[in-house]
Amino acid sequence: MKLRLDLLEHLTEEDILEEVLANNHRYKPEPLLSKTGVGSLSSATTEERAQEEVRSTALIERLKKRAAASGKKNDNKSSPSPKP
Repeated sequence: MKLRLDLLEHLTEEDILEEVLANNHRYKPEPLLSKTGVGSLSSATTEERAQEEVRSTALIERLKKRAAASGKKNDNKSSPSPKP
């Protein structure tokens, strides 16, 4: 996934959940008798990497739209209203 720190404030829980669920099938829990309590993430296939790129690009576009929409709202609120 591409890293766009300027768009992080527009990221929602639903965006994160979508990516988690897309990669959930790759998670392999550790055996029950293990002591560390962690698992591992299996390597992604070429097809999965391509799908990740598509999801990443789509997410960036959604976040850009949210940023533009919130920017327009903030501009209107921050500009002083003309006095009669």
